[in-house]
Amino acid sequence: MSGSPWRLDAAAAADALRLLSAASLVIMPTHQNVDADGLSSPLAMMHALRQRGIRAIPLVTDRVVPANLHFLPGIEEVLVYGRDKLPDYDAMCLIDCADRKRLDGFYGDDPGRLDSSVVPIVNIDHHVTNGLFGTVNIVEPGAASASEVVTDILASWGTELTREIAQCLLAGIYGDTLGLRTESTTSRTMRTAADLVDAGADPTPVVDALFRLKPRSSVCLWEKALQNVRWSGSLIYTELTPDVFGSCGASPIEAEGLVNFLVGTEGSRVAAILYTNDDGWRVSMRSMLPDVDVAAIAAEFGGGGHPRAAGCSIEGGEPEREHFVNRVAELAAESVPAPTESTA
Repeated sequence: MSGSPWRLDAAAAADALRLLSAASLVIMPTHQNVDADGLSSPLAMMHALRQRGIRAIPLVTDRVVPANLHFLPGIEEVLVYGRDKLPDYDAMCLIDCADRKRLDGFYGDDPGRLDSSVVPIVNIDHHVTNGLFGTVNIVEPGAASASEVVTDILASWGTELTREIAQCLLAGIYGDTLGLRTESTTSRTMRTAADLVDAGADPTPVVDALFRLKPRSSVCLWEKALQNVRWSGSLIYTELTPDVFGSCGASPIEAEGLVNFLVGTEGSRVAAILYTNDDGWRVSMRSMLPDVDVAAIAAEFGGGGHPRAAGCSIEGGEPEREHFVNRVAELAAESVPAPTESTA
């Protein structure tokens, strides 16, 4: 557990509160394929701002609210882009989003929405690759999750830490640390989690929803994904197509834990899932090794993230896909002979 020490920028937190307090409605878009941290941190912010009479609404940008997050307090208030009418808003708060392009249709349909000179943006994140695109930026790469940063922000504001807020924040921390097990987990992360439990958060529904319970569609999806596992050097990867998701009745979020499963395979230095889309592929990558930085690998393809967890997109067809696979294998190469490409 080697997260870097960090300290909240109190002045930036105060600036964020002033900006949000001046708004009549704050919209909080989530990154595509939203996970526990990406949705629970905006929900916590929604509850916190409501204490001050500030209206704030999370917006899932890719049309799917993950079923395993339905336990989060306030989930029924979340809007879904493309399904619900987009309300008039005069401020934006992006949490856990390093790149505005990751806001799926909300960005793709109108990139001007993310112009901070038109609509002020509070940008709260923990990714080292964050583009600092906000009017106010609170980016702490040493934090294990965006929820950990939000916890400190709310404390600096004097927010009452209700059970609902604590439950959301604990879910975000557990989600991004795999239950306090990742390298990014620090003693500070653990103390924050303990404080949230003291405030009324219950770990049981979080652990059940994120790590124990799964729909049958997920088992079907994992079966097909594992049947298609391949190697290129020390890169282990699989590809998932819309047809596979359709045949299993599964959503993309149901595959997210698979890359964490693959990265623990003996002989792998990097694990990846390639999700086929209309433009090419969306890629999720992981590594467990201190000498492999998947954020740096992703950056070569216009992506980013953390040293142990990152993502990017590949545009094009099979030649671009093969170039990506081969290049990642090169970047992840170790000095001993690696397995040749084959179906696992």
